[in-house]
Amino acid sequence: MRKNFQPTGFDQSGAWGLALGATADAVFADPQRGHPVAVFGSAVSRSEAVVYADSRAVGAGFTAFWVAVAAGIGDAAGRLGTVGTAAATFTALGGTSLCRIGDNIADALDAGDIEGARRLVSGLVGRDPNLLDEPGICRAAVESIAENTSDSAVAPLVWAAAIGAPGLLAYRAINTLDAMIGYRSDRYRNFGWAAARTDDVANLIPARVTALIVAAASGQPGVVWRTIRRDAAAHPSPNAGVVEAAFAGALGIELGGRTVYAHGIEERPTLGDGRSPTAADLRAAVALSRRVQIVSAVGAVLIRAGLVRRRSAGTA
Repeated sequence: MRKNFQPTGFDQSGAWGLALGATADAVFADPQRGHPVAVFGSAVSRSEAVVYADSRAVGAGFTAFWVAVAAGIGDAAGRLGTVGTAAATFTALGGTSLCRIGDNIADALDAGDIEGARRLVSGLVGRDPNLLDEPGICRAAVESIAENTSDSAVAPLVWAAAIGAPGLLAYRAINTLDAMIGYRSDRYRNFGWAAARTDDVANLIPARVTALIVAAASGQPGVVWRTIRRDAAAHPSPNAGVVEAAFAGALGIELGGRTVYAHGIEERPTLGDGRSPTAADLRAAVALSRRVQIVSAVGAVLIRAGLVRRRSAGTA
């Protein structure tokens, strides 16, 4: 007789590697020196100086090359087994460092150290921190916590659950390239177009998974979904709008508004109803982000374990 699919148990290069890597991120956060993503970014910057052209085609080739490099490294890591996949996971995740910075900003604000809070928030956002007062700092930090909960934690785990280590590092490369060249500035409007669009596509599903977990983890599913349906589509990003609206609804605050970047001023749509965020709301956003990260990590491990099956065929 023909046997059905039989589970082979946890794949040491998949589920266990994801679990160990996520645990390592939770315990150690990002290394301060020699982080592989920083090394990758340095290589990207050096190569950009050589090949840059104000061309979408050149930018697309540049993006494809570096994503392929990262995917190849991920494939090699996955072939090493548990340790390789754990290393790839630890490299790709950044949720714990994100939350620590959020807590540090809130601490600085509670201590009345506005300048310290501005210095810290400059590591999270692209807007000019010198123009931010305390409400502006809180709003910038909460928006970054929301968006990066998806980008730095949930999205890598979604791609890991689907593809494994190659998906992890390919996604991290896409997101890093978007952060480096995906701007609407004169220099990157064409060269960075492919990086920005690829990042949009790579985050379509993860952003909505993040919103779903936020709705469940916050205990405010109705408010979260109403806020997303009403406000998210007005945001210029198809993904950031979803997760920022989800956090705004969950926390009962208002996000969006006038935003000053180095490349100009943007009038962002209002997301959510309620007060402007405070340091207490920033702490609540960090706590919510941590819950979302835990749920997504457990889910990715379980999904990856369930994907590890083999077909045993035979007749009797």
